[in-house]
Amino acid sequence: MSGAWEQIPLFGLPEETPTTSPESADVAVADTADQADPEMVAPAEPESPHKSDVADDAPIPQSPETQSPDVAAGDTAPAPATPPVWEALPAGDEADGHALIVTAAGTFTPSGRELTGPVDSVEKLDQLIRWAALAPLGAPAQVWIVGQDACEALGWIIDPGSEEDFEDMETLRTRAAEELTAVLQATLTPMLNAGWELRGDPGHVVRLARSIGKFTTMIDVLIEPYVWTYWNKDFGWNNRVGEMGILGSPAAGTYLPDDDDAAARELGRRIAWSAKHLGVLPGPTPARTGAAVVDKIKRERTRTGKGLLVATAGPVPPLDGAPRGELEPAAGWTRMPRPDDVDGTRRLVSIDQRAAYLASAGMLEFGYGQPTHLTGVGAAAAAVGDKGAPFGLWRITLPPGQTLSLPEKLPLPHPRMLADQPVQTWVTSVSLDGLCAPVADGGIGADLDDLGITEAWVYPQQGRVLDKWAKILREARRTAVDTGDDATKRFIGSCYKGYIGRMMNPDMWTAKQMQHHHQPVWRAAIIAHCRWRGRRVAMRIARETGRWPVRTVTDSWVYLLADGEDLADESAALGKMSVEKDVILTDTWLAELMSAPDVHEVKLVIRSAFAADDEDEDAY
Repeated sequence: MSGAWEQIPLFGLPEETPTTSPESADVAVADTADQADPEMVAPAEPESPHKSDVADDAPIPQSPETQSPDVAAGDTAPAPATPPVWEALPAGDEADGHALIVTAAGTFTPSGRELTGPVDSVEKLDQLIRWAALAPLGAPAQVWIVGQDACEALGWIIDPGSEEDFEDMETLRTRAAEELTAVLQATLTPMLNAGWELRGDPGHVVRLARSIGKFTTMIDVLIEPYVWTYWNKDFGWNNRVGEMGILGSPAAGTYLPDDDDAAARELGRRIAWSAKHLGVLPGPTPARTGAAVVDKIKRERTRTGKGLLVATAGPVPPLDGAPRGELEPAAGWTRMPRPDDVDGTRRLVSIDQRAAYLASAGMLEFGYGQPTHLTGVGAAAAAVGDKGAPFGLWRITLPPGQTLSLPEKLPLPHPRMLADQPVQTWVTSVSLDGLCAPVADGGIGADLDDLGITEAWVYPQQGRVLDKWAKILREARRTAVDTGDDATKRFIGSCYKGYIGRMMNPDMWTAKQMQHHHQPVWRAAIIAHCRWRGRRVAMRIARETGRWPVRTVTDSWVYLLADGEDLADESAALGKMSVEKDVILTDTWLAELMSAPDVHEVKLVIRSAFAADDEDEDAY
């Protein structure tokens, strides 16, 4: 094989193919649009492509570090922008043999090894894929197309218009996605004639499958310039392009560099990072990446017979009087500040639980198997356990908040609780235990009899099913933090948030071998656990400092503080409180807070103060 950055002319390819790690041999591949037997998934078959007319001495594109700037004599070149620290981190070879990157200049392994010259036709793309014999790694093998020029060489050109032509980005995105599908369907004919099949409609991800005997090869072709045409909460779409998986976020400054060569190098580094620290290739969405890690663990446990194994979906059982929306709503509350809250304060501080959902996912015992339906005395008796209530759903009656001795400056302990009347609702075991906790620990000090349990669905088995998954993501996140790699740190955040968010959606997991990812009751328990943990911390802070929050959203709490006050936890462990935002409150902000006529206006003032601070940071 050639040395690093030594170019092989396309398609005078050697008999030897890129190296594939041995642990990928037993990787199963699954997708909502594909139900191939995992044991029949194989690497692409090596073939001998025809000789191309690309010259053997095709020039190697220079990297920005080595390229000579075109500056006239006597002129001063502008100082280059300082690249983020993560772009200087080395790329490993863990994804070599599992993924390729195609730019207008040629093809590369994720580690940066240049393989061929330009891929300027779909026929050459077909030959490249067959020669490379890529193997899956927790997900189908991948070919990434980076840069608009590489797309144009393949005939993948769309012209949906510009932002100025549309009232909102969603209309533009929809048109672009439709155009991209049409273009791909029209141009992929040579590959379909060569034996490949499309799995699902092609878009920013083109899934290709090819069967030979009992073996099926699957390849994902991911088109980087058109990822924005895909709308998904994983990508944080809100009339702007937000998180885009392993590619990063333009808004957060973690997207790939503008230069195609630099973008290819950075993408290769991130793909290799995922392979090394997660053991899988990054999926087409962060949620899919999170699922791939779960499936990797599932395969290991199936093979060894060790560890908890959940192979079936866990849909919400048929609930009489099921609540609307989330089974366990996240916290969301604002109150009117009082003079004693403002006296001596100069700062508005938001603290939140570090990687809250990931922390809870690794701590909780989740139920699985077919739940048993209980009513009356049987339901109430089932809630009694040595370690709290067993995992399940419980129909209880929340007492009126005003009948309890609760702190006035905190929200009611459960989002569905009302001040002036009882509420019958369904809760998870996490909330059942939380309500029974003392008021000082965030609960209401209730006995189980006080909650009037009338009905329950209790699971026959329970355990820390996601502990290893959480450990893998936790250690990967720690590596990213320790190396200053904000791009992969944010990617990990998108993976666990996206995966836990998608637990409730059965449409995401329709393939038989993916249905075990549908676990809405697990998601509800995680949300409840974060909410109760945050309330317990707020009670501790009030006890120790006399400070009470003025707002809470999900896992964050907003306080008015004096200079020098610090409410963050010293521990760097997940789930502990860390400072999210800290802004100086001007006299104007303070005056507006105290004169706000209602909680809605208080919320707007808080948002404006934090937003203004973000703008000041962007200015520098």
